[in-house]
Amino acid sequence: MTILDEPVARLDGTPATLHELTGGRPALLVNVASKCGLTPQYAGLERLHETYAPRGFTVVGLPCNQFMGQEPGTSEEIAEFCSATYGVTFPMTEKIEVNGEGRHPIYAELTQVADENGTAGDVQWNFEKFLVDGDGKVVARFSPQVEPEDERIVAAVTALLA
Repeated sequence: MTILDEPVARLDGTPATLHELTGGRPALLVNVASKCGLTPQYAGLERLHETYAPRGFTVVGLPCNQFMGQEPGTSEEIAEFCSATYGVTFPMTEKIEVNGEGRHPIYAELTQVADENGTAGDVQWNFEKFLVDGDGKVVARFSPQVEPEDERIVAAVTALLA
């Protein structure tokens, strides 16, 4: 069993697994929030998704309200905001917890991987990024401040798609 087998509801509440959301393709998993200073990263995430989806890649947004309550909305409000403001077309899940006792099993696995500075453990903030291959193996972790179209993310994505 991999993180791809973990159940997680879609933003509309329907049941799914991470495998169903990614289609078994490489994916960038991102804990997102609508009221954060990093929220404009949605635009870059959507461009990354649009650019590489034809080659078998997807972005998955996992809304989280654990960082200063910056994702307070309902699923409907999140969907409307993301669509109307940033034209988001990539799959999104229901709100989940990424840290603490209620941490979703997906993040229990993801947070074991260190970022490029050698830091593993709790998610630091909204928009932390985890790149997984088509088998669900985490191949890279990027801090929230690393923009979605940063050359390090693009290089890692294209290497998986080669």
